[in-house]
Amino acid sequence: MSDPTVERPALLAITNFRDLGGWQTSDGRAVVTGRLFRSAALDKASDDDRTYLAGLGLRSIYDLRSTVEKDAAPDPVLDGVLDVHLDVLADAQSVSAPANLDKLLTDPETAAAANERLADGSGVTRMVEAYRELVNLPSAQRSYHRLFRGLLDDTAALFHCTAGKDRTGWAAASLLTLLGVGRDDVYREYLLTNDLFLPSLASVFDGFAAAGGDPELLKPLLGAQATYLDSAFAEVERLYGSIENYFDSGLGLDRNAQAELRSRYLVDS
Repeated sequence: MSDPTVERPALLAITNFRDLGGWQTSDGRAVVTGRLFRSAALDKASDDDRTYLAGLGLRSIYDLRSTVEKDAAPDPVLDGVLDVHLDVLADAQSVSAPANLDKLLTDPETAAAANERLADGSGVTRMVEAYRELVNLPSAQRSYHRLFRGLLDDTAALFHCTAGKDRTGWAAASLLTLLGVGRDDVYREYLLTNDLFLPSLASVFDGFAAAGGDPELLKPLLGAQATYLDSAFAEVERLYGSIENYFDSGLGLDRNAQAELRSRYLVDS
């Protein structure tokens, strides 16, 4: 199916925001709208943005960024909303590519200094490796366990990272897959980032070019690529054999918890 018709508000300073609802499942149901939201960083939220977020009825905001990222750009405080910090990539042996995107977004000269490494394809290779880490790192497993366990209690929730595409993208893709959304639509949802996030980075690309970098080399790092998601799903298959086994053995959410997630977040279409 095509992208479901879900209202996307004209938020002023929050990018890559969307409702995960509306996607059809293989058994004819649909993901409920108005309950699951994803986005990029929230720290620059305008007053109007905060008012919009407050009106969503959120119980929790799950921040999937590193401690460094969170401390540098903390989430806004919303009355009655629990802010849950889950450092997905805490156990990465080196600074993971997704956790380093804040520097690319705020310092084009730093990015331009890495232009040679981008040109040889190592940046894309590192992103592919990082997506495997989203599945196999103990910190990722702990974090996604807490996220999905929390969703069993939440009335409405939002989860985000810095760009809202990698750590957040895997959270959305794995959950939608568990709920029964077809693989093609899971990828369509994931790739919406290229429409909802990349246009907001015009100044970053301009600064990158002004500092001597090639913006075309930067796009694969700041956008969503199907090959990245392929890597995560391949790691699930290698380690667990199925998405259900990944949630069970990898994330500690047994078949009863999985059934409860489906009960809570699927409706008759």
